[in-house]
Amino acid sequence: MLPYFLLFLGLAILLYGGKILVDGASAMAVKLGMSAGLIGMTVVAFGTSAPELLVSVNAALKGNSDISIGNVIGSNIANIALVLGISGIFYPILIKKSHIRFDYLVTLLVSILFYGLSYNGLIGIWEGILLFGLFIGFNIFLFKSPTSELVDNTEVEEEIEQVKNYSWFASIALFLGGVLGLYFGSELLVTNAVKISREFGVSERIIGVTIIAIGTSLPELITSIIAALSKRTDLALGNILGSNIMNILSIIGLTAIIKPIGVSQEFIDSDFLWMLGITLFLFVLMRTKMRVSKVEGSLLLLSYAAYLFFLL
Repeated sequence: MLPYFLLFLGLAILLYGGKILVDGASAMAVKLGMSAGLIGMTVVAFGTSAPELLVSVNAALKGNSDISIGNVIGSNIANIALVLGISGIFYPILIKKSHIRFDYLVTLLVSILFYGLSYNGLIGIWEGILLFGLFIGFNIFLFKSPTSELVDNTEVEEEIEQVKNYSWFASIALFLGGVLGLYFGSELLVTNAVKISREFGVSERIIGVTIIAIGTSLPELITSIIAALSKRTDLALGNILGSNIMNILSIIGLTAIIKPIGVSQEFIDSDFLWMLGITLFLFVLMRTKMRVSKVEGSLLLLSYAAYLFFLL
């Protein structure tokens, strides 16, 4: 039972580390006079994806590339089918045309690009540079569109209110504590996930797209449910689609720059197709009634259950 305990302990440390990293970095950003928009698109956005990033980099460096790829593909599937599905059941998520024209379109195009770059079985350093370059360009575009509906800073402004009174010492301590938490949490999570997969003969791919992917998607799940219950449905949908874009461009991009990522044939033949299929299924649900309510949310959850059924 020890590997299971250490795996979930690592996950808890990882998620808490990401939270205090964001708090500390946000507090320092406030003291340096950064705007809510810039903090949201840099500090908060990157900090909330830090758990996935550290897990993917750690796994790649250990030679467990199936966990690196599985973590991102599984998280993207879970974000749409599981997180958005549950959020829609709690409260209907209204869809604006801007969501389809921009957020969703970018998510779909980035997902297709991810599949295309992976098709030869390797995401190398140049592919990583391309993805991370697109991530930088995407954020510059958002930052230059402050008057558009593309960015919702409500959550960031609340974050700033919570941390603006922190001292420099407290801010730096939280930031460094978050970095250490992310490192040790990812180390525990990856090491024990590999032990469990080998002990039971389960592939690292399956561990990556299920336990690790769902675990690292918990921040998105909690944020989206709270946003849905608060009737801030723009934030719920934007959080999910933005996270999927971030996962591919920044996490896969940075990981591949640090160390090329091998992509096994099982991902190409199965998981990538599920990721693209569920992403396209979301478009159909959004266009039907321009909302994701209990019916659509239930259908998304059923699609996730179907994915797990065929996977396992």
